[in-house]
Amino acid sequence: MLSLPVDGVTEMGGIGPWKDRMIAAERALPGRAEPMPLHNVHDVLGTPLRDAFAGMGDARFGMGCFWGAERLFWSLPGVVSTAVGYAGGYTPNATYREVCSGETGHAEIVRVIFDPAIIGYGALLQAFWENHDPTQGMRQGGDTGTQYRSMIQCTSEQQYALALASRDDYQKRLAAAGLGAITTEIVFPAPEFYYAEDMHQQYLAKNPDGYCGLGGTGVSCPVGTGA
Repeated sequence: MLSLPVDGVTEMGGIGPWKDRMIAAERALPGRAEPMPLHNVHDVLGTPLRDAFAGMGDARFGMGCFWGAERLFWSLPGVVSTAVGYAGGYTPNATYREVCSGETGHAEIVRVIFDPAIIGYGALLQAFWENHDPTQGMRQGGDTGTQYRSMIQCTSEQQYALALASRDDYQKRLAAAGLGAITTEIVFPAPEFYYAEDMHQQYLAKNPDGYCGLGGTGVSCPVGTGA
């Protein structure tokens, strides 16, 4: 297994040529101090995108292009808010163009705020595993590059333990189906989340015919992957 040069605990695998390789920290783009301007209302749920969200759970997932991934999560009962952004790399407040260059190290990430009284973290993990292919390294389908890598960024030790356990359970299912090793990067603590530009927030609600790159393996994830 290979480890990305990030703070905290990391487990991941899968590299490839050029944009499929993580850029070194000293070569990453410098970014900027100012966060992206943001219309702080969810276009579907009507809740804030930036907020303290007292009493709510905070989950972070990367599963390829974040447009379709965000729609997946906002559709789940118990999800309070979602937002798309960039995390896992080095460039503060990167732009979409910068992330696409492969010179930030960031992945496209969906931040999911959920009510744990209605939906558990295990159900979010199940949606994550079943709705993309976690064996593809630095790509997802036809989308190639480090920004499309599969990631779980954990905001608590409990999330980290549950994510690792769910990965191991799902790996058994994938192996039984003749599929390869999971390359998902599982990180605790979650790195800083940088909100993407406003046009990308709830993109498929604003553009119903827009591109959605989600595609699972067809292998179901075991139910009961955690609280």
